[in-house]
Amino acid sequence: MTASIQPPPSAQADPRRDSLIEYPSRFPIKVMGAKVDGFVHAITTIAREFDPSFDASTVELRDSRAGNYLGITITITATSREQLDKLYRALTSHPMVKVVL
Repeated sequence: MTASIQPPPSAQADPRRDSLIEYPSRFPIKVMGAKVDGFVHAITTIAREFDPSFDASTVELRDSRAGNYLGITITITATSREQLDKLYRALTSHPMVKVVL
């Protein structure tokens, strides 16, 4: 007869225990897309939807070598895994976005 040791139900229901990220925390996200008018505004608007305290002055921009693409680093305050998942989905589904890291 073998006994299985289970963590208490409260520990099983807490998704923060399954995460390597401690919430809340500052979380940088790099977004890449074609260098076109409105790209930075679109990304900062999405960031603000998921983090009302998002500060657009912290955005970092980097042109590609040929200048055709733009890398945008946004830093949000991550409050949960669910928030990050929804933000990644919103960013990756945006038509101007090529890659999200």
